[in-house]
This record gives sequence, structure tokens and C-alpha cells, in this order.
Amino acid sequence: RHGGHMPPPLQICAQGKGRLLGTQAAPASSLWLHLGRVGGGGTGKRSYDGARAAPKFVIAPPHHPLQHCCSLVFKIKQGLLPSLEDLLFYTIAEGQEKIPVHKFITALKSTGLRTSDPRLKECMDMLRLTLQTTSDGVMLDKELFKKCVQSNIVLLTQAFRRKFVIPDFMSFTSHIDELYESAKKQSGGKVADYIPQLAKFSPDLWGVSLCTVDGQRHSVGDTKVPFCLQSCVKPLKYAISVNDLGTEYVHRYVGKEPSGLRFNKLFLNEDDRPHNPMVNAGAIVVTSLIKQGVSNAEKFDYVMQFMNKMAGNEYVGFSNATFQSERESGDRNFAIGYYLKEKKCFPEGTDMVAILDFYFQLCSIEVTCESASVMAATLANGGFCPITGERVLSPEAVRNTLSLMHSCGMYDFSGQFAFHVGLPAKSGVAGGIILVVPNVMGLMCWSPPLDKMGNSVKGIHFCHDLVGLCNFHNYDNLRHFAKKLDPRREGGDQRHTFGPFDYESLQQDLALKDTVWKKVSPESNEDISRTVVYRMEGRGEQN
Repeated sequence: RHGGHMPPPLQICAQGKGRLLGTQAAPASSLWLHLGRVGGGGTGKRSYDGARAAPKFVIAPPHHPLQHCCSLVFKIKQGLLPSLEDLLFYTIAEGQEKIPVHKFITALKSTGLRTSDPRLKECMDMLRLTLQTTSDGVMLDKELFKKCVQSNIVLLTQAFRRKFVIPDFMSFTSHIDELYESAKKQSGGKVADYIPQLAKFSPDLWGVSLCTVDGQRHSVGDTKVPFCLQSCVKPLKYAISVNDLGTEYVHRYVGKEPSGLRFNKLFLNEDDRPHNPMVNAGAIVVTSLIKQGVSNAEKFDYVMQFMNKMAGNEYVGFSNATFQSERESGDRNFAIGYYLKEKKCFPEGTDMVAILDFYFQLCSIEVTCESASVMAATLANGGFCPITGERVLSPEAVRNTLSLMHSCGMYDFSGQFAFHVGLPAKSGVAGGIILVVPNVMGLMCWSPPLDKMGNSVKGIHFCHDLVGLCNFHNYDNLRHFAKKLDPRREGGDQRHTFGPFDYESLQQDLALKDTVWKKVSPESNEDISRTVVYRMEGRGEQN
């Protein structure tokens, strides 16, 4: 925003028919361009002659999709249509001939993307190389800009068109910051001291990180401080087990029901199995299912590699001090282990003591709020890591994990949490709460002081306030329900209201683009893959 004004975005519109405006004639069924200035000025039609004013392109498809595809490919090859790189440059340049690098980076960050995003590595590497070799230093002309962004143009175009799951990311994160400050005022609770290493954390530490399914990132507070997952690792290792072994096999050994009891009770269901994978007994049994028949060292390496993939290769560590502390003070877990062994809850041939060691190791895996938020976003994204695009978990594993997090994830506060917050979550005694908003984002809240149920005081307050503000509760989208902010729509509850770097979001754009890509010959794909083709239903503009 510039001085409170919201200049019109670069708009890509469609008409029923038209012609390419300019010096070259074109048949009525072809595409035409309508040029206007981004950042103010008139919107009248005029030809693009390379002047400094950034163009506003209106692309009008003909009546028949296949005819349009052929026409489109011809025009792209003839250079009659702008590339995505051109459109992106004009949008950011706002009428200038060159773009300051800092302006591009600032605009990029406003979409929620980070310069460290693995998907943007080629762009950032080329940008650094260009800056080292150009005499202009921190300024990019159109050709240099295109050279830098061309390898990541699809992602960048999606970002600047505000086609990510949270279009107005800056507005949304301002709300997150307010919720963070509100929760920060919460006092009370006690840092867990039954594991000596956990008792050393300051009660004033408080951080929140989020990662959307499109890889938009935001962090506030103490989000780079490593802490142990503790019970937050339970849904992750359950997901690994189901991913590797399948639902039927895993649930031969563990149930699916909430227990209604404390998480560390020596108690089994009527089938002499642990109630669910989110209590200690169930988590110990699930631990015994991972990579059976290999050494603990190999098992641990396997799980760490899996966690790294879920976290997009961000920080995942191990606290040996916490592991030793857990093992030395783990009498209750040893009691649970022997009880499970007596009831024959483990697969045949299981070394119970070795499994408990492995269990303590997994509880001692370290993350930061930032890396754990990517893990949560991988669950929110159906098993694909948002910042690498890698498939990590099967859909079956994700669905089952989120179901159990929703019903059993918050100890014996799970029913209350499901009622008030209505989202899958898992807490741990280190103070973490991993929260998943399916198809939207994952969050990690961390504050060591716990309430009497073993959940983070500040984390619970934040989750309540988040759902109080946004319609993220499972049942907030029922018809005639009270209206809340919907960050998935521009303006919260209306579309097409933002900002200086916005391409108009049009309902039929992807459908037309798919049609184009499917209809043209394979050898033409490279030509059109970076060309913008968007439609609209009606703009009220005349040819």
C-alpha cells in the first residue's frame, strides 16, 4: 500500500471476442490486450509500445477452447503475448524501468514466502550471481529480472497473484501477532519438573510459528529456541507406522478410542490393548512397530530422516541430556512397559527394554517452532511437505493421524479442546502444541508453563483465540453460522480487495490454462508453460 491508497492491480481479463490492440491486425477470434497502468492512471485501451507505463493485459479467448489453444500457441511463438516474467516485472516495477532488489525482496516477503525457501533456490542463486556481475548493483532491468525469476516463475506468479491459500498474508499475520501478545499476558502454570532437563527452561519463553500449505511462513517470539517434542512426537511416529505398515496392521496392537484417563496410566482397553497411540502405553507399542528387526541405531536414523523430510530439512536435532534424564526418571514408563509385556501387547520377539530406550530417544528429538510448523503443515497438506513438494506420508496415514489428534491429542482435555477449538492438535510436556488446520496451515505454539492437564497455558489460550477470530473450527462453515474472519478469502469475507501486487483472481483461470496445456502438442509445452492465460466471467468492458 502506498500512502493508504490501493492502486489497481495488473488485471488479466477475458472478453467474448476481440483483437490484439496495436499496430498488428488480428482476427476477431484472437486474443487482444487491454493496456492500463498499475499504481494509478487511466484504464483506457491503448497499444503497448514499450513506454514506461506498466501494461494491463486483457486476454480475450475465442468461443472454442481448441481454436483458442492453437491461436494462443501461435501468438506465443510469434512473441505477441507477454510472458509471465514480463507481467511480474510490470507488476512490481509500477511504471519504472528498473526494480530495486530490495523492492522485489520486500514484495516477495509480503506474500509469505521466504528467500530461504528451497523452491526459490535457483531464483535466489541467480539473483546473487547477477548482483555480483552487474555494474548496476542493486537495480534490475527487465531482462536481468527475467533471467533471475524464470526458473521459479510459476511459484512467483502464484504468489503475486495472491493465489495462495491465505491471499492477504500480511493482514492475517497482523492478527496472529495480536493473538500472540494477548496470550503472552497469560500467567499461571508450572514448568514440568519430573524430567529434570525440562525444568531448566525459562517460564517466559513463548513462540508461535505457522506454515501454510503453500509454504507461507510467519513466526513471532522465541521461535528459534530448540526444545524437545516429548508427546508431540506421538502423532508423528504413528503416522510413520501407518505409512509403512498400513492401518490394519498397526491397529492390531493399539486402539482408536480416547481413554478418559491420564496419559501415563497403567490401563488397557477391554481387548487388552492400549486405548490409542496418543497415550504413553499406545505410543510405546507403536514405537515397537517401527522398523522391526533392526538395531535401535538404524531405527533412530530412519525416524530422524523421516522427521527431516516432514520439516523440509529445517532444524531437527536430538537432546542427549534429555534422553539420559528421561531414562533415569522413567520408572512409570518402565512400569507401563512391563505391564504391556505381561499382557503380550508387543509383536513377538520384541526387546521391551530396547524399545523403551528408543521411545525415550524419540521423545528427546529437538525442534524449533519454525521447523515443527512445517511438520504440522505437511500433515495439513495431505502428506506433502509444503516447502519441498516431496510426498512424505500417505493420505491414509495423514487422515488417521489427524483423526486421532482430534479425538485424543490433548490428554484428558481432548474433549474440551475438540468442542471449543475443533482442530487436530497434540501437546507435549515440554510446552509445545502442534496444531493442524487441514488444507490451510500447521502451527507450533511453545511455552513451557503447563496447566493441570499438562497443556501449555499460553498455547491453549492462543488456540482458543485463533478459532474465536477465524472460521477454522471444523463446524464454523455450517450454513447460517455466525460469521468470522475467513483468511482464505481476500478481505476476510469478500474477494478482489487487495493490493499493490495483486493479479485479479478469476474463477476460470486454471480451467483455461489446463485446457491450453492439454490441447497443444508436447513440443509446444515449453513455449506456453510460462505464459499467462486467464479468464473471467464478465467485466462489463467493451471491445
